[in-house]
Amino acid sequence: MPVTPKIISTLLALAATSAASTTVLAAPTQKPTVAEAERFLSETEAKLNKLNNEQAQGAWVGSNFITDDTEAIASFFAERYLTASGEAAIGARRFNGLKLPADSARKLMLLQQTLVFANPKEREQYAALQAGLNGAYGKAKYCPKNADGSAGACMALGEMEKVLANSRDEAKLKEMWAGWHAQSPEYKGKYLDYIALSNKGAKQMGFVDTGAMWRSQYDMPADAFASEMERLWQQVKPLYDSLHTYSRYKLRETYGADVVPLEGPIPAHLYGNMWSQTWNNLYPILKPATGASNYSLTKVLEERKTDAKQMTKYAEGFYTSLGMQKLPASFWERSLFTKPRDRDVVCHASAWPINEKDDVRIKMCINPTAEDFTVIHHELGHVYYFLGYTGQPYLYRGGANDGFHEAIGDTIALSITPDYLQKIGLMDQAPDADADIGQLLERALGKVPMLPFAYMVDKWRWDVYAGKTKPADFDKSWWQLREQYMGMKRPVAMEAKGAGFDAGAKYHVAADVPYARYFLANMLQFQFHRALCREAGYTGPLHRCSIYGNAKAGAKLQQMLAMGASKPWPEELKAISGEERIDGGALLDYFAPLKTWLDAQNAAYAAAAKK
Repeated sequence: MPVTPKIISTLLALAATSAASTTVLAAPTQKPTVAEAERFLSETEAKLNKLNNEQAQGAWVGSNFITDDTEAIASFFAERYLTASGEAAIGARRFNGLKLPADSARKLMLLQQTLVFANPKEREQYAALQAGLNGAYGKAKYCPKNADGSAGACMALGEMEKVLANSRDEAKLKEMWAGWHAQSPEYKGKYLDYIALSNKGAKQMGFVDTGAMWRSQYDMPADAFASEMERLWQQVKPLYDSLHTYSRYKLRETYGADVVPLEGPIPAHLYGNMWSQTWNNLYPILKPATGASNYSLTKVLEERKTDAKQMTKYAEGFYTSLGMQKLPASFWERSLFTKPRDRDVVCHASAWPINEKDDVRIKMCINPTAEDFTVIHHELGHVYYFLGYTGQPYLYRGGANDGFHEAIGDTIALSITPDYLQKIGLMDQAPDADADIGQLLERALGKVPMLPFAYMVDKWRWDVYAGKTKPADFDKSWWQLREQYMGMKRPVAMEAKGAGFDAGAKYHVAADVPYARYFLANMLQFQFHRALCREAGYTGPLHRCSIYGNAKAGAKLQQMLAMGASKPWPEELKAISGEERIDGGALLDYFAPLKTWLDAQNAAYAAAAKK
């Protein structure tokens, strides 16, 4: 349905009504009491809930009917919510030190884990810098020159990513990589201003800097969280090292000894991805010589002319097989499943909780591919998390931590096994057991490299926010971490005089989205999977387990989803797994057959290299 003047006028009327109802917090004059704190929380949750619903509706319209007017409406509601949440965070500080019930103390703590700008001009400047960085990243293009020196056709990031994914021309790969990374220095200045202002907002809430504020959002001291990240990385590092060594030998066969050395870091442009964070596009180079399955889920879906809603029905069927509710009728009426022909939309897959009842939606331009089949199972993980914690108070309607929310759908996606595909009629016959290595390798290429990448992205930012890494050393520090954690190096020389900003060539840095959540999610999903498989009574190899159709495993999962953010995440992890610490051992268990195979391949290559 197109945006009509009636829709816009209705939203603007709602905005005017909301604006009129805004109250200014009065300065307290007496010592706080427990009763006052409870009243503050009750009133704050009601207010933020209302404003959040309005923000969600405005954002939905802004993403699905892209015009200057809808962008203005979405921005209006977003700024209103930001203002109110900042006021609430400042107001919550008044009750620090009071002896409160554990539930109320937790809510006050959650309210204060945010940036606050007491000065409206600073809040406006912060929003403008956010928008400016997002816009600069989105508009960035590489404009190569033709052979005769004239200006060639400019290329957007998506076009360059396709070249990196599909080309085996090393010079072309280097050109695409360098061309994109040459764009981010243009907005380095904005980023420096943003960092300074962000730190100011964090300090106003009692944090030493923004990085410390991020690390404090995990129910433990900031330094303890940093130590946990390093502990987990060291636990899974041997698997990454084996995969990295194997990739070295295969890339050396492909590109030659002059490009890929036998020792030392490997040029980052060879991994089929602009940031080398996933290596799926290398599978044709790395796949086993024998035993890999020829089955193609994409081909099956295309041949059956599976449409977007049927793709979604398959995913819904997985969750209902676990005993969960069917998606509400409004989900099917209000979600976006395909790209409209009459307007621009943001096609990036996302899940949306519009209110505290059951208005949940997805926004995704679904194609009949194996990738989108997995993605829709992932997105419904968010949706069922939303539905699971609808009964919680406003401040608890979220994941146990941000890694949990990302991990739920990925946990379900780990159950997209040949057994599952057979049960729903998308595979006639399961591949032979010797095809397991190919399947495990393909999955590992998407999961394992993300671990060191996600870790070092935020490790770099923690030092930037803390002032340990100066602007002139941005690239030097970035590539020291890339080499230390990923065994990679910059394909071309760094920008002169410290002008480079390679970190900013990653969207989540330019947009200032914390990245530790992806590291945690890639750990947690395997731990959840192992726990649910045990609950289902499964005893075979972990990578072959699917919990599809198991109500007992579903009840265990649903129990945790219903908790939302009401308890510290170690308690919620214990509820589903019986364990209070994140454990990389589940990931190692899952990929154990692959690790054995990789080590055997690497030993054979090493022996051959010595001859």
